[in-house]
Amino acid sequence: MSKVYLVGAGPGDVAYLTVKAYKILSIAEVLIYDALVDKELLHLVPQDCLKLNVGKRGGQPSTPQTEINKLLVKFCQQGKQVIRLKSGDPFIFGRCTSEIEALKADGCDFEVVPGISSALAAPLLAGIPLTDPVLSRCFAVFSAHEPEALDWEALSRIDTLVILMGGQHLNIIVHQLHRYWRSLATPIAVIHSCGTTQQRIWTGTLETILEQTTGVSLSPVVIVIGEVVRLHRYL
Repeated sequence: MSKVYLVGAGPGDVAYLTVKAYKILSIAEVLIYDALVDKELLHLVPQDCLKLNVGKRGGQPSTPQTEINKLLVKFCQQGKQVIRLKSGDPFIFGRCTSEIEALKADGCDFEVVPGISSALAAPLLAGIPLTDPVLSRCFAVFSAHEPEALDWEALSRIDTLVILMGGQHLNIIVHQLHRYWRSLATPIAVIHSCGTTQQRIWTGTLETILEQTTGVSLSPVVIVIGEVVRLHRYL
């Protein structure tokens, strides 16, 4: 029986793939994957599996979401086992809603398989705990893809901020937080390509981080802001 699996690939390296996702990839007949997915994962599917790269990486060409929806439905209706492979977790900025709506509208069977989100993995792999009894009693995760849509005044009051898709808008993030009374001495970490061999970490403050990352491609990155970043040097 055909089915579409919406699968989280985790933050990077194949080692962070869940056991269930690993097993599902082994039965794939069609793999529709995002550009940020570790290419090593493509070797886990059968040799005769059809593999389609649909992009979804900031600043680069991507297949329109409506076309992705149609591909999922088309191959499912052809009786295929279809894997929609997304980086991180499918329900954290994974645009699953429209895909599920399209599948349900055409009577396609589907299942969502969770993955480890980079919002949680990147700080951990950088030695930065998101909570701490003294330094961070709460944290917020958000996308800075559209910074003008965010309530920066509210966000500036939260102990720890974890920001996805914010590399191109780092200057706006710094400006807005300082505008709403966040000290320029606030620690910040920029974590590039977490969970891969290309992982790189910059730590500084809101005052210094722009100069530290000048001329560097900051995609993909996870940005962590708050006093817990100071624990990076110890952990």
